[in-house]
Amino acid sequence: MALSGELLTGANVSYNNGLPVVDFQFNTLGAQKFGEITQNNINRRFAVVLDNKVITAPVIRSAILGGRGIIEGNFTVESANELALLLRAGALPAPLSIVEERTVGPSLGEDSIRSGTASAILGIGLVVVFMLLSYGLFGFFANLGLLVHLIIVLGSMSLIGATMTLPGIAGIVLTMGMAVDANVLIFERMRDEVRFGKSALAAMESGFRLAYGTIFDSNVTTLIAAALLYNFGSGSVRGFAVTLTLGILSTMFASVMFTRMLIIFWIRKTKPKKVPI
Repeated sequence: MALSGELLTGANVSYNNGLPVVDFQFNTLGAQKFGEITQNNINRRFAVVLDNKVITAPVIRSAILGGRGIIEGNFTVESANELALLLRAGALPAPLSIVEERTVGPSLGEDSIRSGTASAILGIGLVVVFMLLSYGLFGFFANLGLLVHLIIVLGSMSLIGATMTLPGIAGIVLTMGMAVDANVLIFERMRDEVRFGKSALAAMESGFRLAYGTIFDSNVTTLIAAALLYNFGSGSVRGFAVTLTLGILSTMFASVMFTRMLIIFWIRKTKPKKVPI
């Protein structure tokens, strides 16, 4: 190697006689070396190599002693820009370190995504049916909370530009289960309060208040686990951690605040003597 790319300070597209060319410039040391090379190799080709591949090999027409020159050829604006970009890339002494590498065929990847999506839809459907059969009207309220939860998670992922992957789908399904678990805790506490003879509104208030501590503690511990996964993981593991975190935060709103709002609205409007749970 006669001249290292680290000595190159810039490469851009310019115009010579109305035609696009690539203008390049070396630092002081590079200008000295390049001047010697061009002076001793007039009418010979000067190969530019990046990643062991020759990307261009212009002919040296004259000695270039100032450290700045142009590469002429049958360039279009696009090809000149591409060459200038490659020259600048070769000037960056950035080592390449492989963080994660995987090879998945197109058919295998498509089948995996299809199977994962089908499994997620089936799991969510079973959860919806279970809540309706177990808790009736309140199960319907919980399912509306699940819908809001799903909208919030997908909207948040779209907002931050996250890509939907299989681990991401798994994270969404997991947080859907956690949201249902929170509602189950609340509804079971409400059932206990009804057995103690409390009114519908009092049973609802006690159910949410007594279950909130357990829900909050479980979500905090899961958030800690998600933070550790994101900090020490890579690739798809980080994607799962991001989805899990968004889902947990959404759960606190959808399962606690939104579902509670629906139940309070229903109780105050209908004034039931018995809680249908």
